[in-house]
Amino acid sequence: MTREEFIEELKKLNIYLTSNQLQQLDKFYELLITWNEKINLTTITKKEDVYLKHFYDSLTLSKVVDLTKPATLCDVGSGAGFPGIVLKIVFPNLNITLLDALQKRVIYLNDIISKLNLQNICAIHERGEFHKNQYDIVTARAVANIEKLVTYTMPLLKKDGLFIAMKGNISEELNDQVKKKLTQKYKLTEIKEFTLPKENSKRSLIVLQNKISK
Repeated sequence: MTREEFIEELKKLNIYLTSNQLQQLDKFYELLITWNEKINLTTITKKEDVYLKHFYDSLTLSKVVDLTKPATLCDVGSGAGFPGIVLKIVFPNLNITLLDALQKRVIYLNDIISKLNLQNICAIHERGEFHKNQYDIVTARAVANIEKLVTYTMPLLKKDGLFIAMKGNISEELNDQVKKKLTQKYKLTEIKEFTLPKENSKRSLIVLQNKISK
């Protein structure tokens, strides 16, 4: 996906980028590649692939939630900064926390935040339970299976907050038995399945609402 194709595809999601945001994404890409030589962040390094499989993919979260309003968001297992860093660049109104289990990735994430001059976003090396009931939205991209994910993501949410799992093909993982188990405690509000532009690989967004006050 070229930069121009990226811009056009985002318009279909009602996302219109400023020149400054495009410059920030370009710089993010350059920093990602530089850091990737020091620590293992991603095997996807070609610019066109990063724009499609990381940048565009991160922004598909907007298919199931309005990200244009002020909100607190936690990106669990942020890794190379997807979707969290991309979301912050495109939706500066979000107050974002990036959680990661590896200190070296947290150092990398905070370096990106500093060099892109991003505000109201931080990366921390902490266990999620220290952030109970703090967030309007919690997301995790390509992290663990859905049953395991909910055990440490749902407690982070405020009552009625949304957990959005960003997955590939979810059909086998989210079978009827798993759905039944999840809906005993949470409200399954949406399963959005779609394909990425150009390569047509499958993607899924699973939205769970925290209906239980903890």
